[in-house]
Amino acid sequence: MAQERIYRCGNEYTNNATVAKAKGCKPMEGGNITIIQGTAPQAAPRAAQSSSAPKAAPRNDSSEQRARDSDARQILEAELRKAEDRLAQAQKAYANGQPEKEGIESRNHQRYLDRVAELKTAVTRAEGDVNGLRRELSRMGGTPAPAAPAAAGSPAAPESAAK
Repeated sequence: MAQERIYRCGNEYTNNATVAKAKGCKPMEGGNITIIQGTAPQAAPRAAQSSSAPKAAPRNDSSEQRARDSDARQILEAELRKAEDRLAQAQKAYANGQPEKEGIESRNHQRYLDRVAELKTAVTRAEGDVNGLRRELSRMGGTPAPAAPAAAGSPAAPESAAK
């Protein structure tokens, strides 16, 4: 079977000599070439899907909605109190980076350093939790619970400042 001459026009290929000359295509040299045409992406169905997406529901200012908002705020405030307690416990255990050595840690300093690093991570995580809950409460409106007097997000805040 004879194959017609193939021309390459950038990323396109053609076997039509007149089109190739008009576009300034170069003839391909070498063995047989097989090109499988891919399917073109369909942009229309995507646009239809995005337009049929549900719109944001209008805010319902009924007493039922206010009750749900109040319940949500109470839950967030309770979570904030628990998170502040966890932060205070973590700061107490961390003891400004100088916690008491426990058991084998007096002979194995690396174990002590590992525990101190874990305690510091726990303090940082607890501070993040508290800050996130405060942000969420401030988004709901009103003033969140007063901030614990920790030293500007530092995990090394004094123990007395946590209480």
